[in-house]
Amino acid sequence: MSTPEQEVEYRQHRFSPPPGATEIFLVRHGESAPAKGDDPFDLVDGQADPDLAPDGRDHAERVGRRLADERIAALYVTTLRRTSQTAAPLAAKLGLTPEVEADLREIHLGDWENGLFRRYTHEGHPIVEELWREQRWDVIPSAESMESFGGRIKAAIGRLAAANPDRRIAVFTHGGVIGEVFAQASAAKNRFAFLGADNGSISHLVVSGDNWMVRRFNDTSHLQSPFG
Repeated sequence: MSTPEQEVEYRQHRFSPPPGATEIFLVRHGESAPAKGDDPFDLVDGQADPDLAPDGRDHAERVGRRLADERIAALYVTTLRRTSQTAAPLAAKLGLTPEVEADLREIHLGDWENGLFRRYTHEGHPIVEELWREQRWDVIPSAESMESFGGRIKAAIGRLAAANPDRRIAVFTHGGVIGEVFAQASAAKNRFAFLGADNGSISHLVVSGDNWMVRRFNDTSHLQSPFG
């Protein structure tokens, strides 16, 4: 006597990266020291290089605890010390030495470097309104062009992915950089759609060749922050 064939089931499964893909955790550095008019920041290649603030060091410790068990194979920082300071607790836990990826440094703000961007934003400078209206950093006098910024970010992500197939890496970088990465990944018409990643937040990108897949943005659960 024949028995009916078992019905085939097609289950939903959790996402897994394609073979050869790279998972990149993009961590925004912890909160940096406040800008003061009478105590300017040190500069690195013309860009402000503040230390982490006390809250920023707490952010770094929390990031280290959050990512310690996530199978991170390599760490990357930028030329600006707030990223290496944020990476330090995780580097110590994993026994890894961060590598420098200079092209993932923050957008160069030209005449508004060294804390002036924070000041003018607070004061409501008319160029700040123009910046948001035009969705371009380079409305700021002498600032890096959007084309240069976007190009170096794309090239850097491509290099890191090519060097780390089938691996997870953590990249400690900046708010403007994270915003640009996710604008490119999503082909957002609004170039500033992903600005505002919080200090100490973790965003997750999967890179498979030319395909950039967004997995999460601005995860702050390890910071115990309520929804703003």
